[in-house]
Amino acid sequence: MHLDPSLIGTFAENLKPAASQTETLYRGRYDANHWGVDVIISTLRGFGGPEVLHLAEAPDPAPSPHDVVVAVRAAGVNRADLLQREGRYPPPAGSPEWPGLEVAGEVVEMGGRVTRWQLGDAVCALVAGGGYAQRVAVHEDLVLPRPDGLSWEEAGSIVEAACTAWSTLEAADARAGQTLLVQGGSGGVGSLAIQIAAAHGMRVLATARGSDRAARCEALGAVGIDYTAGDVVDRVRELGGADVILDVLGAGALADNLAMLRPDGALAVIGLQRGVRGELDLGRLLALRGRLIGTTLRARPHAQKAAIVRAVERDVWPFVPTQVRPVVHGAFALGEADHAHRALESGDVFGKLVLTPPR
Repeated sequence: MHLDPSLIGTFAENLKPAASQTETLYRGRYDANHWGVDVIISTLRGFGGPEVLHLAEAPDPAPSPHDVVVAVRAAGVNRADLLQREGRYPPPAGSPEWPGLEVAGEVVEMGGRVTRWQLGDAVCALVAGGGYAQRVAVHEDLVLPRPDGLSWEEAGSIVEAACTAWSTLEAADARAGQTLLVQGGSGGVGSLAIQIAAAHGMRVLATARGSDRAARCEALGAVGIDYTAGDVVDRVRELGGADVILDVLGAGALADNLAMLRPDGALAVIGLQRGVRGELDLGRLLALRGRLIGTTLRARPHAQKAAIVRAVERDVWPFVPTQVRPVVHGAFALGEADHAHRALESGDVFGKLVLTPPR
């Protein structure tokens, strides 16, 4: 089904095409008999480039006993969505097949065993998939209150990055007084990790492409390092090295990261932008008494994700928005998800992009 993006902003019932043109998707909590009204989603027409993203209809989500249904005001766009679009990062079993890992909006329906939330609550949530939609069903354990002072676009872009950054810092035993190096400080996770670490008393170094982006990292609380202007390893060593390295580069940065790591430090790899296979100098790692940590968020068991969400609410939310605030580079209509993916792939985005579904 193809819909003119200019129609975005009208009600779902006005967007329905002829029945023969409608692509209807069923999976997990999406019940064709619930309410009898479809929701607009942005899904995939096969795997490939941004052009495979298109608008379609899916049955309105029906909540399980512990679920809330959120009417989405904004949905974050993440690099994991690009991988899913390319066929390299499938959603967990039981999750919607269309992309989207985080949303913000209002609770419009609840399962019978929901205890914390009420209809009309302004929330943001971590989802395993399906965020590119007008509505999404999510377990109440993975929902947080929308922080006061954040716009819908900001609230829709904070949860996945906050959960990734904070759970990784906890895994690395990061603490006040240590030095954190963020490899990729201009990204969605990196730009938030700078602020979270600084708010908790860490000294933060952050790499970025170009002097302007490095300066923006400094404005967030880091010592900005323009990796196009000189050797990053030499610069970080001049600054004393790093106790914890938060790395999105992967295999291609292993040697440099070990060269910048302090004794008893931790290298936490959360991305693979420079490859999945590389050489690791185990002698260097042993001499440093260092730790190499690999972690993801989406595929974790529910109990682990629920614990991370609660830790973020306890340890990060008190700093939002005064010391921690997501950087939203831009917002796109749901029907322009392909444009959002192209923008993210360009490398020019600083912070996060979001999609805004029709209401």
